[in-house]
Amino acid sequence: MENHEHIVYMLKCADNTLYTGYTNDLEHRVKMHEEGKGAKYTRGRGPFQVVFMEQFPTKEEALQREHQIKQLTRKGKAQLIRDKLKEVMQYEHTKEL
Repeated sequence: MENHEHIVYMLKCADNTLYTGYTNDLEHRVKMHEEGKGAKYTRGRGPFQVVFMEQFPTKEEALQREHQIKQLTRKGKAQLIRDKLKEVMQYEHTKEL
């Protein structure tokens, strides 16, 4: 059984574009992007902001989700980010009660 996290993430680049990727170590992956070694697309587009993240129990599920997200339009991705933010805000609110 694998002991890694399987994470699908979206970065907002300095030029306001979005990049979607998969990793099992988000902190390290973002560092690689910042150093220009992450992905060809992100080279020269930093600094980056992680705007979306989902965790999965298996690499297969994460890669399927990454593919689904990459098929979305920019508008669809923005909606996904907003929905996830609402979910986080609701969680934070209920935690305080």
